[in-house]
Amino acid sequence: MANYITTKWDVIVAGGGPAGFFAAIRCAELNPNLRILIIEKSSQTLGKVLISGGGRCNVTHACFDPAQLISYYPRGGMALRGAFTRFQPLDTVKWFETHGVKLKAEADNRMFPVTDSAKTIADILLFEAKNAGVKVHVGATLQKVEKSPRGGFKLEVRNEANVLPLQTKKLLIATGSDSKTREIVKSLGHSIEEPVPSLFTFNVKDKRIDGLAGVAVENVTLKMDSITQSGAMLITHWGLSGPVALRLSAWGARILFDKKYRSSLTVNWLGDYKLDATLEILQRNKDWHENARKKISAQPAFSQIPIRLWKQLTQFIGDKNWGDISKTEMRKLAEELTAGQFEILGKGQFKEEFVTCGGVNLDEVDFKTMQSRIVEDLFFAGEVLDIDGITGGFNFQSSWTTGWLAGNAMSSS
Repeated sequence: MANYITTKWDVIVAGGGPAGFFAAIRCAELNPNLRILIIEKSSQTLGKVLISGGGRCNVTHACFDPAQLISYYPRGGMALRGAFTRFQPLDTVKWFETHGVKLKAEADNRMFPVTDSAKTIADILLFEAKNAGVKVHVGATLQKVEKSPRGGFKLEVRNEANVLPLQTKKLLIATGSDSKTREIVKSLGHSIEEPVPSLFTFNVKDKRIDGLAGVAVENVTLKMDSITQSGAMLITHWGLSGPVALRLSAWGARILFDKKYRSSLTVNWLGDYKLDATLEILQRNKDWHENARKKISAQPAFSQIPIRLWKQLTQFIGDKNWGDISKTEMRKLAEELTAGQFEILGKGQFKEEFVTCGGVNLDEVDFKTMQSRIVEDLFFAGEVLDIDGITGGFNFQSSWTTGWLAGNAMSSS
């Protein structure tokens, strides 16, 4: 960074992640005359890109209707509604293809590079930034920001043991969830929704799922308080995971935080089956003459429930045949299948992909430009904002969108 200590910049981007790079590239492409610098506190840029999607990078989601797209964001969806009409997943796909990277949609509509390598995404962003003349410096931590009386900003940036003074006309903060950045944002007059974890698994210890690690159920409905989510669920050594658990954790992030991650959880192993419909099927199973002498534990009444799970859910009945089940036992089984009661005892982390909800108050940001409504020439993009999506490429999409909008706005002299 020594070569640039005394240089005055047109645009400084704090944060070398997807939002920061996308903004810097867009800004430089629109106005090649601008001097643009990205500073990143880590020793490597685009770290989250490289580890996402198990190293494949879930770039975006193949949902091309902005009105539907916002339903995947527990927080920030309404603010993004207009933003997605300007830059949405279809635009993301076109941008990467225009820059030489083709994306593919998988069966669940998650989109990845055809190479199945996150490095492909990181490499193109690094290449396009360099090609556009954007300077990038790592190991540089933003320490302080002051608004200059004559316009622009004075920055203090720590690089190893040195604190370096920098000046810029425009500043984009795209640092993700970072405690030091939150202090700086507050010092500039903004309010912060305090961050809490989102997208995590549930620690559940219960004999009904004991020893079933690896068992998956395709369509499960989970309910906690007033929040209901449906989807595939995976039983793990520590409890419950899979898309439905992650979605519930996202929508229930603040509730679970307030409850110290202990809560009752209702599990419908049959998805959207109601109690009465379940009782009817169980009764038909009992009445079918070929079933009368078959063990209940060995003859699941519902094909979507794996046999190992079925055996443990029916354990309370004992070694009875279908012909011998009582009405009381049948009703209890129907209740177990459609409204089993479990206790969340804590949270687990979702692999290496740690997402938080919280950040800069969205009412204080103009989502046409991503410029602060409080401080002129200050911009925000990515997870520094109080925006978070469920798993599936939605968090990256909000980063591409907000970065692109910020890049557009900052490009004007």
